[in-house]
Amino acid sequence: MTVRPNAAALTPILLFLALFFGAGIYYTLQGEPMGFYQLRAPVAILPALALGAWLAKRRGVAPMPTLLSGMGESNVMLMCLIFLLAGAFATVSRAIGAVDAVVALGLGALPASLILPGLFLVAAFVSLSIGTSMGTLAAVVPIALGVADAAGMDRVLVIGAVIGGAMFGDNLSIISDTTIAATRSQGADMRDKFRENFKIAVPAALATIALLVAFTDAAPVQAPGGASAWLVLPYLVVLALALLGLDVVVVLGIGLVVAGLFGFFFGSDYDLVAFAGDIYTGFESMLEVTLLSILVGGLAALVKAAGGMDWLAQTIARFARGHTGRRSGEFSIAALAAGTDVLSANNTVAILISGSLAKDIAERHDITPRRSASVLDIFACVMQGVLPYGAQILLASSLAAVSPLALAGSVYYCWLLALVAVGFMLWPARRRHAPVEPSGGT
Repeated sequence: MTVRPNAAALTPILLFLALFFGAGIYYTLQGEPMGFYQLRAPVAILPALALGAWLAKRRGVAPMPTLLSGMGESNVMLMCLIFLLAGAFATVSRAIGAVDAVVALGLGALPASLILPGLFLVAAFVSLSIGTSMGTLAAVVPIALGVADAAGMDRVLVIGAVIGGAMFGDNLSIISDTTIAATRSQGADMRDKFRENFKIAVPAALATIALLVAFTDAAPVQAPGGASAWLVLPYLVVLALALLGLDVVVVLGIGLVVAGLFGFFFGSDYDLVAFAGDIYTGFESMLEVTLLSILVGGLAALVKAAGGMDWLAQTIARFARGHTGRRSGEFSIAALAAGTDVLSANNTVAILISGSLAKDIAERHDITPRRSASVLDIFACVMQGVLPYGAQILLASSLAAVSPLALAGSVYYCWLLALVAVGFMLWPARRRHAPVEPSGGT
């Protein structure tokens, strides 16, 4: 049965955002440092699912089969499997001391004049390797604070550089939940999306490094020690295999085994029991995003079946009439990702919610899946990196005892990433010239 486009079908998504965002504002005003994480997203979405099922039934759609079909959709299940493996790899790597090894190795190689850009690069490499900005901040910020205090540097400037590096990997890493969500929702190949993002993220990173070099004025600092440099290799193995084009599940599986083996040989009292426990702890760390992915899949199926996505797509198409083409579509996707992240304060949530619509916009405006996945991921991460009430800035500001608002203005990488991305979107597309037919002869 064909269901006509219907604006009311979008209200379940709006209800979810209102509950999640409203609770975050309330608890933040009450003085809770992590106010936007007091009401967990998988709980906030439950009333929205109930409303979506009711609206679907009123439209003549069978709600339960639609819900279950969306929750069990193959892309959703693959996404969940990747989330679990990524969480396990990140936890095992952290447990064996690989994160400490990366941080110590990076700082040990830095001259005093490059401490600030060096911290950015260390955070960028760690986040690129483990795929999580929060894990990167938890690992790097305490060391960065010691560096800042020892060298007499401005804490806000130092922590802003670390947040920028963390968001670099959050956006670019093949095991980041945002990258996984963006590629799966757009039907893009992970390697193609990485290459598309690389062309935008690297110029922004280089500009950030140049800016941070100009700001660096510090005394020499002794790098922390104690971790074997060999523990960096599991990260390098994952990056190398990913760049070779192996399936991300295979990459993560091999990386997990390699990390465990390095833990046995170089870790302190690390055995099979500890390895198995860390794998499960990694699974648990991904519980929220895994549950949310499954439930969002069901909600998206209900909203789409009831005509909500078709209505929104038609509305955007009417709004963009007269401004058709790649640029119009890409700016629509960018605004969609950024706006949803502002409301949800979570870039993964923003991508999960807006993914289906972004794919529809991309198809209507002749945008390749890799390009739409790149724009969607970039602008969700840009907003997340500068939101004063986002988890990244809240965590860093709590550890550093500085103002979240002050940090938001010092995450130069995110601001430069947005500028570079807009420049790429405005740049004229390469035109394909049709072959010239031979002129008529005798």
